[in-house]
Amino acid sequence: MILSDRTIKRLLETGDIIIKPFDPSQLQPASYDISLGSDFLVFDNTKTILIDPRNDTTPGMRKVTVDSEHPFILHPNEFALAATQEIIGVGPKHIAILNGKSSLGRLGLVIHATAGFIDPGNELRPTLELFNVATVPILLYPGMKVGQIVFEELSEPCERPYGHPELHSKYYKDMGVKASQIHQNFKEDKA
Repeated sequence: MILSDRTIKRLLETGDIIIKPFDPSQLQPASYDISLGSDFLVFDNTKTILIDPRNDTTPGMRKVTVDSEHPFILHPNEFALAATQEIIGVGPKHIAILNGKSSLGRLGLVIHATAGFIDPGNELRPTLELFNVATVPILLYPGMKVGQIVFEELSEPCERPYGHPELHSKYYKDMGVKASQIHQNFKEDKA
């Protein structure tokens, strides 16, 4: 069941949902608008000519920090990672789903390729997987609304929330933009 604005407010008070900072003007009828942070990770084409998921991609990426006077420029067919300004968290009985904003989608901005899911028990700054499908560059400003978070209730509390030692959670409580950690899956398979 998707949670309404009233339920979101109630669960913020109980701590079952976390939104920091919380701005009431960003609460929509059944979602919460999220804002773009100022840090981005991009592939450095001088260091990365091929991506092998078995290897850590962090050395082949570079961090870019922008401000409102010098926005990030996402060129056509370019990809970048960014984090939200907000910290989003859910308890063991809820999940959160990241969706793009229609107005930015109409400009050609995709804000998540596949990772639009926040597991029960996690609290983090969600990572955005930004991709420009337009034919012209798009300027991205820190603080601009780029997406929305929808909260849903599980049928019952989960048995092992994200971060449980048995799950080997790679993005537990991330507070900044982080490169893919899929290479860890290959190490786990060998163990």
